[in-house]
Amino acid sequence: MAKGRRTFLIGGGCTAFIKASTTTEDMGLEAATKALLDAGITYDTVQMAVVGYCYGDSTCGQRALYNLGLTGIPITNVNNNCSTGSTALYTANNAVKFGQAEVALALGFERMKPGSLGTNWPDRPSPTALLNQKMEEVEIAGLGLNHGPGAPRMFADGAQEYFQKYGGNTEHLARIASKNHKHSVNNPYSQFRDGWSVEQVLKAPKITNELTKFMCSPTSDGAACCIVASEDFVHAHGLENQAIEIVAQALTTDNPLAYESNSAMEVVGYTMSKNCADQVFRDAGFKEGEGRDQVGVVELHDCFAANELIMYPALGLCGPDEAHKMVERGDNTYGGKYVINPSGGLEAKGHPLGATGLGMHFYIMMQLRNWAGPMQAPGLFDTKDTRGKYGLVHNVGLGGAVVVSLLRRPEFFKEGGEDGRDRLGYNHAHECRRITMNDVDKVNAKKESSPYLMQHAKL
Repeated sequence: MAKGRRTFLIGGGCTAFIKASTTTEDMGLEAATKALLDAGITYDTVQMAVVGYCYGDSTCGQRALYNLGLTGIPITNVNNNCSTGSTALYTANNAVKFGQAEVALALGFERMKPGSLGTNWPDRPSPTALLNQKMEEVEIAGLGLNHGPGAPRMFADGAQEYFQKYGGNTEHLARIASKNHKHSVNNPYSQFRDGWSVEQVLKAPKITNELTKFMCSPTSDGAACCIVASEDFVHAHGLENQAIEIVAQALTTDNPLAYESNSAMEVVGYTMSKNCADQVFRDAGFKEGEGRDQVGVVELHDCFAANELIMYPALGLCGPDEAHKMVERGDNTYGGKYVINPSGGLEAKGHPLGATGLGMHFYIMMQLRNWAGPMQAPGLFDTKDTRGKYGLVHNVGLGGAVVVSLLRRPEFFKEGGEDGRDRLGYNHAHECRRITMNDVDKVNAKKESSPYLMQHAKL
């Protein structure tokens, strides 16, 4: 891909990830309003928007953003399964990167039914039906029969294959899940803040042979938003004190191994994720296999503890046979080599599909601003390079698509002066508050708003 120009995250906002009674449009309004306040711009400054969701009718994105104004900008709606939010950001980022816009907004939201994921279209085959068929063929071929709903069963099979090849067992999955649940205690946006122990995780109801309930992400409602801008825009608006560079970002899809290799790890996207991560580090200027030691904090797609385990080597955070050893060493939490999922991850924070990836970028952006409070990863800025360490984001969806992003402070980053915390009136990196109509009035388009639409908003 052509190099393009530098791009930066200048604003971010998030709702709590919970089971809510509000509409996706109102959740989207809350996240977008927070992001605009954070960036210190109004909606009529935004030149394009991309909105992600999986469970909603066409043009839900327009309905959510119209509450901020009817400015006539291009608004595109995307759906890429669990990687939908990051796909929206990838699309917005490329628009800025290649000169289509100076500032673009990516929004994601979801309102989900309770229970395991299913199709909304029972009158036609699911696009992931062949993956489920392949899963069963892999089990019959020697992995061993499993049970449970399709998604957890596929990821559990991936972990079982890892165990058979390299060692490890369900206790390693429990340690990952417990780590994430303990991290979530410090995150007011999290759906669960119980801090389950390893023993409590293991004693939870079984979902598959390998996974218990507390090793699985819940269905959630929520929204998240990130705003991308060019370097010229950053300097013109005095955002040097909070802009975080998207150093490299890639989106990849499945290769033949997913269907031809008889590997459960490949069914859930091992090589797809590996290829994406390798591309991102190459694009950031690193030689093959290098650069991971410069990463300090990671938000990794732990839809199930099994996926976090097998993604450690896929992302190059350890050797192919070292994921369980990495867990044993504590190199996935505070005091270890990396802090992985300081937000609590999907298992504890929640997993509203369209919002998940944007929430991940929101949390890493706040880590690199050093705003994350009790979630803050230590040592990110204890380097000779004033830019500090990198933050890594990994967001995957079966079917399949994966987005990996490498973020870092730019060389011109300088703390001080008014920033997003002043504009919101609190530090939204680690304090969750609802917006008010006064907040919306500060950021909506002044000449192109609709009182008729706003009277139907429920904040």
